[in-house]
Amino acid sequence: MKKTAIAIAAVAGLACVAVAATPKATIPPWGFDLTGMDRSVKPGDDFFEYANGAWYKRTEIPADRTSIGSFQELNILSEKRMKDIVAGIEARDRPTLTPEETQIRDLNDAFMDQKSIDTDGLKPAKTDLDRISAVKTLDDVVALMADPSLQLASIAYDGIRPDPKNSDVYVVTMTQGGLGMPNRDYYLNADNADLAKARDAYKAYLAQMLSFVDPKDAAARAAAVYDLEATLAKAHWDSAARRDADKTYNPMTVAELSTFAPGFNWTLFFKTQGLGPDRKVVVRENTAFPAMAETFAKTPVAVWRDYLTIHYLHTMADYLPKAIDDADFDFYGKVIGGQSEQLPRETRAVQLIDNVLPHPFGKLYAAKYFPPASKKKAEKLVANIIAAYDADIHKISWMSDATKKKALDKLHAFTPHIGYPDVWRDYSGLVIKKDDLIGDIERSNAFEWKYNLDRIDQKVDRNEWFMTPSTVNAYYTQSFNSIFFPAAILQPPFFDPNADDAVNYGGIGVVIGHEIGHGFDDQGSKYDGQGILQSWWTADDRKAFEARTTMLGDQFDQFEPLPGMHVNGKLTMGENIGDLSGVTISLKAYHASLHGKKAPVLGGFTGDQRFFLGFAQVWRGKYTDAAMRLQLISNPHSPPHYRVLGPIRNSDAWYRAFHVKPGDKMYLPPDMRVHLW
Repeated sequence: MKKTAIAIAAVAGLACVAVAATPKATIPPWGFDLTGMDRSVKPGDDFFEYANGAWYKRTEIPADRTSIGSFQELNILSEKRMKDIVAGIEARDRPTLTPEETQIRDLNDAFMDQKSIDTDGLKPAKTDLDRISAVKTLDDVVALMADPSLQLASIAYDGIRPDPKNSDVYVVTMTQGGLGMPNRDYYLNADNADLAKARDAYKAYLAQMLSFVDPKDAAARAAAVYDLEATLAKAHWDSAARRDADKTYNPMTVAELSTFAPGFNWTLFFKTQGLGPDRKVVVRENTAFPAMAETFAKTPVAVWRDYLTIHYLHTMADYLPKAIDDADFDFYGKVIGGQSEQLPRETRAVQLIDNVLPHPFGKLYAAKYFPPASKKKAEKLVANIIAAYDADIHKISWMSDATKKKALDKLHAFTPHIGYPDVWRDYSGLVIKKDDLIGDIERSNAFEWKYNLDRIDQKVDRNEWFMTPSTVNAYYTQSFNSIFFPAAILQPPFFDPNADDAVNYGGIGVVIGHEIGHGFDDQGSKYDGQGILQSWWTADDRKAFEARTTMLGDQFDQFEPLPGMHVNGKLTMGENIGDLSGVTISLKAYHASLHGKKAPVLGGFTGDQRFFLGFAQVWRGKYTDAAMRLQLISNPHSPPHYRVLGPIRNSDAWYRAFHVKPGDKMYLPPDMRVHLW
């Protein structure tokens, strides 16, 4: 998809959602929006609707967004804050700016100068387009695909990441690639009428993009590019299979890869990137590579030229004239996302700055919007949740003492990171020019690749962040056995120091529990406390665990957000385990925080009721049908509605809190409820 890097790091995040605005509600002092409830719905029939139904009915998805909800509100706030920072920099005299502020201003000025971008047309891209048009051999194609500065589409993408089997060293990791649509299902699913429409729209898009450079026979040439991608899609693994940590660890040297998947010049590919033939490479979807390489070798160079031209324009669309930018958005934004309008250019500008200059920009954001007091409060909450996990693991009935000891060792080795990095990276070597936007992007690409290449033989930096402070999300890194909470998520409705403890534990407490839970989900549990991919379970304990997770997956398979489209319990397994673990453990942490006292009743709700309401409030969300379809096909997170329903119907405490009985639609008999931690 558009300018989105392939995620090949062992990272499990909290959410991957689009952003949107929503009306502000009047929140009572204890932190839950009572006006968002629909009390005509029984809690046991649909708890999401009970907690959020009125909000859902009254809230519209803005034209320039694909969804709305709690995460999206904070994204809007984060974007506003970033724009305020940039506005402050723009308002000052240039001589007063620091070198980092000058970089930010120059990049913003370059992106915001739409007039010059339109006037220049394709002139700034001429050197790159000439390189593509000059391609005469398959090796020429390989060399362009490998060029770190261009980041063009390729049959496979690589990155430098910690080795799953030795988390103290870096290794090159390869993953399947080559598609212009989100994943193989968009090409191969013949039963879904909406996906068929997306395919037709994509074919028209391919022809339109070719026409910007050379309109001759564009439709026929576009059809050849589409057929190429559809053939690659047949070789691809599906999204659920790609989650398997064991099956995606297939180490070999570059030379061995050349023998394993002949037809693509892997030696040249890696040489172009500065890597030799003896370099170890972890090939993720290994069985896809021979077929992709064979397709590469059989495809005429002329088709590859058109393929590279289209994908170059796609990659650079934001930085090219409005006609190209709009055409790209018409497919990726409107067709794939269901988004009617582009985001304002100033919003896209700060998103770009946050991506290209994450540390210089993040440093300013953290200093202004995340005081030390917030960091200390968050650290205390993390400690409380870890303590609750510790107590819980000691009491697990289905796990042997031997496995419990290993689980506790892993828990005690967890490293939390709150707000922002302790050490900021130096970006002084990155040249940003206010009159060379495409050059800025390509120099940034090369700068990042060189940074990773230069440290490939050094010891792994286990404190490295993969999100910026302004990101509304959180994540767990398997290779580091670490959890990361950017500054932007540590605020209402997730965390409010003035709110009721029950609501905070239902919000940020569950988020913290969720991320820790990834260390013990179906894939994270394959890594030990040092972040090494090796089993620490007894065979019987693993079998008992997988029996429970299979039950959980079967439950999620029954959810049907769109007619004929169900949640994929295997694809979403890790996140569903994280949610269930987070709810279970955070509720126990809340109970522990009461120190034996009875929770007060506030607004007519008990402490446990407020906990579950706070949890449901966090997962407010409303999607366009297109965005929901994309979520179901390719995203490892269940849609928000089911991130509420799925975990709580397995919580005995929820049944007690809301008097849920047989006959209620969400009711599960006790023997059908999944209890993990």
